[in-house]
Amino acid sequence: MEITVQWIRTSWTKESRGGAAAARRNAAPVGFRLPVVAPSLAHVVRMHERDDFEPYDGQEALRSVNVQLRETDGRLRVQPRVDPLFAIPPRPRRPPAVRLAPGQWVRWQLNYRFSSAAGVRDWSYWMDTFNIAYGPVGADVFLAAPTVHVDERGSLR
Repeated sequence: MEITVQWIRTSWTKESRGGAAAARRNAAPVGFRLPVVAPSLAHVVRMHERDDFEPYDGQEALRSVNVQLRETDGRLRVQPRVDPLFAIPPRPRRPPAVRLAPGQWVRWQLNYRFSSAAGVRDWSYWMDTFNIAYGPVGADVFLAAPTVHVDERGSLR
């Protein structure tokens, strides 16, 4: 069965924590139209504060996407990995994996806050959005409402 993966990473610093920059960051899309992608690849979109959150897309091997995907009993089990373990916010209790039937898709969102190891740089932040569909889909699938939405974003204060 076909598996379609779109991974969106939005990155920023404290400069985009408030005001107009935060409004631009919060207005960034969480789903994009799919290009033609080989079955072994994921559609990857990156948006950075330094580029005013302009999306840049590419393709990466599915194994490089930090999500566990496993087909069993006619369903797709989806569970993003939280990496690295030292990131904030802590996630002591995570939601269970989602099991998608053919024709369904999930949008799973996580966010993180980091500081440099030596504390010489300011905090940096990122949000990962994983859009994952099971079965054949059209190019606009991730522009609509998902079958399942898991919002695992936490407070980044």
